[in-house]
Amino acid sequence: MKSLLLFIICVSTSLHGAERPNILWLSAEDINAHFGCYGDPNAMTPNLDQLAREGVRYTNAYTAAGVCAPCRSTIITGMYQTSIGTMHMRSSAVLPDSIKPFPIYLRNSGYYCTNNSKTDYQFKAPKETWDESSGKAHWKKRKESNKPFFAVFNFTGCHESGIAGDAKYKSVTKGLSPGERQDPAKLKTLPPYYPDTPRVREDWKRNYELITAMDAWVGNHITALKEAGEYENTIIVYWSDHGVGLPRAKRWLYDSGTRIPLIVRIPEKFRTSGQGKPGTVDEQLISSIDFGNTALNLAGLPAPPLTQGRAFLGENLSPQRDYIFGARDRMDERYDIIRSVRDKRYRYIRNYEPLKPYFQYMNTPEKGATMKELRRVAKTGKMPPAMKLFMADRKPVEEFYDLQNDPHEINNLATDPKYKEQLEKFRKVHKQWIKETRDLGLIPEPEMVLREKQAGSRYDILGKTDDKTLPERLGRMAALASEGTKALPELLKGLQDKDAAVRYWAATGIGNIGRLSDEATRACLNILEKETSTVVRIAAGRALLRMKTEEKKALSELSKSLESPEEWSRLHAAIALDEADEQARPVLTSLKEALKNQPNKYIIRVANKAVNDLLGTTNTVK
Repeated sequence: MKSLLLFIICVSTSLHGAERPNILWLSAEDINAHFGCYGDPNAMTPNLDQLAREGVRYTNAYTAAGVCAPCRSTIITGMYQTSIGTMHMRSSAVLPDSIKPFPIYLRNSGYYCTNNSKTDYQFKAPKETWDESSGKAHWKKRKESNKPFFAVFNFTGCHESGIAGDAKYKSVTKGLSPGERQDPAKLKTLPPYYPDTPRVREDWKRNYELITAMDAWVGNHITALKEAGEYENTIIVYWSDHGVGLPRAKRWLYDSGTRIPLIVRIPEKFRTSGQGKPGTVDEQLISSIDFGNTALNLAGLPAPPLTQGRAFLGENLSPQRDYIFGARDRMDERYDIIRSVRDKRYRYIRNYEPLKPYFQYMNTPEKGATMKELRRVAKTGKMPPAMKLFMADRKPVEEFYDLQNDPHEINNLATDPKYKEQLEKFRKVHKQWIKETRDLGLIPEPEMVLREKQAGSRYDILGKTDDKTLPERLGRMAALASEGTKALPELLKGLQDKDAAVRYWAATGIGNIGRLSDEATRACLNILEKETSTVVRIAAGRALLRMKTEEKKALSELSKSLESPEEWSRLHAAIALDEADEQARPVLTSLKEALKNQPNKYIIRVANKAVNDLLGTTNTVK
C-alpha cells in the first residue's frame, strides 16, 4: 500500500515545467521482421526502412506468446499472461486493484490517450484507460494542441485472415502497384519446415504484399505527423504483436512465432544517455511486456507499483534482460501447455503435454492453404526432413536450439551430451521463472475459473492461498506426467494430494503412460467415485480409456461431463472423447447432443470433429 501511495504521488506531481514527448505506437498483426532494414531480400518496405535509418532497429525483440490476445494483455499491463490468468486464447480474467493498464497513469499525468482500435486484453479494461478507444480515435482530436498525446494505431491487414482469405487479401493490397507485387517463384526465404509447393509460395507472396500495404499505412501516419508539425515532438514506436500468421509460426514459441520487428525513432531533443541515435542497431533482449514501462519512463513517470516489465529507454534504466520468456496455453479449442526460455543464442522449450502432436486439429489454422498443404503432403509420405519433424504424432519433452547455427530451430540438441550444462542451466532458469511469476498455466482452466471467484482475481489465486508448497508440488507433478512408467508410483501418490490441480496432473500422467495396471485402475475408479473436481474425474476417465479398462465407466463419466455447468470442463471432456477415437462410439449420441444449444464455440468445434471422425463425414463449423 505504501508503494502504491508513493506512485500516486509521483504521478500526480506536476511535470509541466518540462516539455514531454508525444508517443505514437504503430502496431501490426501477425508478422515477423520481413523488412528491408532487417535484411530480407524480398521485402518492399521503404517507409519502415527510412524510419530505421532515422531511429533504432532492435534485433532481439520478442513477445511472451505467439498469438495476439495473451500478448496484448501483457503489453497493456506489463505483467506475464501466466501471472494474471490471461494465457488462454479467448478468455476473460479479473485484474486485482494493484494491476492497471498503463495508459491510466499517462492520463493521470496529463496525457491525451487514444487507441485505434484493437483491445483484445482478455479482461475488461477500466473506462479510464483511454480518452477514446474506437475506430475513430485519433491524437488530432485532443482539445488542447499543446497537450502531449499517447496514441495507438493498429493495422489489421497483416492478420492471418489476410493470407487465408482471398477477399481480404485483395482488399488490403488493392492499392499496390505492379512493381510492389511479388513473384512467388522467386521468393528466397521459404522456411524448410514447409513443402515447397506453389500454394505455399502463394501464401508467402501474400505475406510480403500485405506487409508492403502496411508499410504504406506507416508512411501515412508519418506524413500526418509532419503535416501537423508534430514529427519532431513525437517518439514513434513500431512493433508487431507476434510472428507470421502461418503454421509453426503463429501460436508457437519459436522465433517464427515470437520474434517481432521493433523500430523506435526519438527526436533529438528527447534523446537521453546517447539513446535514439539515427541508424543504430540495438541487440539487447526486449520483451513486448516492456513496452508499457518504456512509454511511462519516456514520459518521465515511474514504473507501476506491480510490474514484470522493464523500461529499455529513458533515464535510470534497470539492468538489461538476460532471458526472454514465453508461454503457450489453450489456443482456441486445444490445450497444449508449453514454456520457453531464450537468450541471445539459445532457446529452451519445455513441452508439458508431449503426447499431443505439434499440429493438433484447430479449426482456424486448418482453413489456411499452407496447413492444407502440410496435411496433403504428409499423406504422401514425401515430406522434407524438417517438415517431417513437426508432423510427428508427439513432441519431445524438451527442445533446445542453437539459434546462431540453426535459425529455423530444426536441430533439437536436448539429448546432445555436448549441451548438457547449457540445458541444465536453462532448465533451472525456466523453473525459477515459473516460481517467481506464479505461473497459473499448470492449474487446469476449469479449476482456475473456480478459484478466481474465491480469490477475487486470478493473479491472487497463488498469492492468497495458505498452501505455500502448492506451486512446487504442482510443478513437480506436471513434470512427472510426461516421464513415463518410472513415474507411476509418484503419480499414484499424487492422486491423494490435497489440491485438485495436483491430482489432475497425476491422473493425466497415468493416462499418458496408458499401460494397464491394476493399481492404477483401482485408483482411477476411486477418483470417478469420490473426486469432487470435474476436471480431475475427466482426467481419470481419459486414463482408463488409454489403459483400455473399465471403458464403460470412463465413457459414462466423460459423457456426463459434457453437460457440466463448467464450460471449460465440458471442453476437457470433449477433447478426451475426440482423442479416444473409436472408443468414443458408444457415446456418439452424447457428442451430438453437446452440439445443441452450446454457447461455447470451441466445444462445438471439438465435438463436431469427434462426430465427423466417427461417422466419416466432413461437416464443418465456424
